[in-house]
Amino acid sequence: MKLEFTTVDVFTDRQFGGNPLAVITNAQGLSTERMQAIAAEFNLAETTFVLPPKDPKHTAEVRIFTPKAEMPFAGHPNVGTAFVLSRAGTSYGKPVTGDRLVFEEKAGLVNMDIRREGGAVVATRLAAPVPLSFGEEIAPEIVQRACSLDAAALKLDVHRPIVASCGAPLLFVELASREALRSAAPRLEVFARELPRDRIVGIHLYVQAPEGAVDVQTRMFAPEHGIPEDPATGAANVALIGLLTHHRPETDLTFDRTIGQGFDMGRPSVLEASAEKKNGKVVATYIGGRCVSMMSGTIELA
Repeated sequence: MKLEFTTVDVFTDRQFGGNPLAVITNAQGLSTERMQAIAAEFNLAETTFVLPPKDPKHTAEVRIFTPKAEMPFAGHPNVGTAFVLSRAGTSYGKPVTGDRLVFEEKAGLVNMDIRREGGAVVATRLAAPVPLSFGEEIAPEIVQRACSLDAAALKLDVHRPIVASCGAPLLFVELASREALRSAAPRLEVFARELPRDRIVGIHLYVQAPEGAVDVQTRMFAPEHGIPEDPATGAANVALIGLLTHHRPETDLTFDRTIGQGFDMGRPSVLEASAEKKNGKVVATYIGGRCVSMMSGTIELA
């Protein structure tokens, strides 16, 4: 069996930046176990597998795997997969055209907008498949141990560490300074003991500290998914923009922020985030950014 793959750097306008992604464009016939093994072989934050859609009105079914587990939804895999399919112009013999794609995923339908410049696809944006929701609060002391931070590093006046999700549950923690964010380091044994994979995907740290064109800087640790640190996490930041909008005082609001991630690990990523709030409730969240092509090739399975 011969598989075709493309890799792209997501949430960046230059090669060797952003978050790498591998896209298997002809994954029909692969078992879940084979998909997981291939994702572990690439050993990127995520690998996507493109299948024919169950509903012909949609573009494709997309399955997403970290090196250790399947994800119901994730951000940079959708942004990168939409970029690859739009650039290719076809999937399983069906034309992929226009400015809107629809992916079938375990979390639901994911709508993708396509942006072109000079006729070429340069960026894509997703709408989160499910509304923002909140889960449990987690003790600040656990965050401190998991991320090697002291108590003064955490900013708790707006919200305590809380699980939120737009399709993937992450723990959101606001920090007091850019220096605190830079100093954070994941302790794998604490994640394994107190924050297992069936509880959360990972911890998303953020600080509202403007830095150049970036409004918010973030870091995401998910060692239980085989991702010690992620250069860019669309699923986290699409929920983060919802969280920030939720805590704004306005009842009705469209709120935009440019989010930076990966700067402290040498893979700077820039994500464009937006949320809509109506009658005091966040009703829609979006995340998008640029992509660049890197590699393409084949995998020959025995």
